[in-house]
Amino acid sequence: MQLHMKNPIVEIYTDGACAPNPGIGGWAAVLISPGHGNYRKEIFGAKRNTTNNRMELLATIKALQALKTACVVNLHTDSRYIERAFNDGWLYKWQSNQWIGAGRQPIANRDLWQELCKLSRIHKISWHWIKGHAHNPENERCDFLAVQARLKLVAQFSAV
Repeated sequence: MQLHMKNPIVEIYTDGACAPNPGIGGWAAVLISPGHGNYRKEIFGAKRNTTNNRMELLATIKALQALKTACVVNLHTDSRYIERAFNDGWLYKWQSNQWIGAGRQPIANRDLWQELCKLSRIHKISWHWIKGHAHNPENERCDFLAVQARLKLVAQFSAV
């Protein structure tokens, strides 16, 4: 990854929602680029037969996929699962153990973790945990968008 001073700085907020868990889930991300006139983009979606952790991971993946060039990213998540995987070195341990975790069990969501690892090599990412439902406006917005995406999918299946 070759980053220069001119690489855009992007603030990303992500969230996932699933009810029941497992069940129908939603994901959302808010991307803000302060250096580009406070450019803002909101993305979201939903999936059937998923889990909250998969939705948290998918929100992060979709946000990083939305970046058109290598960026300096401050990624804010209310998922300790994601934040600790990067900041506490869990990912490196999982990879060096061929994706086997504690208790000699395969790591859940390996497909999404591998995609997230690939994307994280493109950007310079700082991983920040934020408490969910603690009045952070961008986290609250992500939660709202993820829940709405989930409810829209629920309604589609209820109408059938």
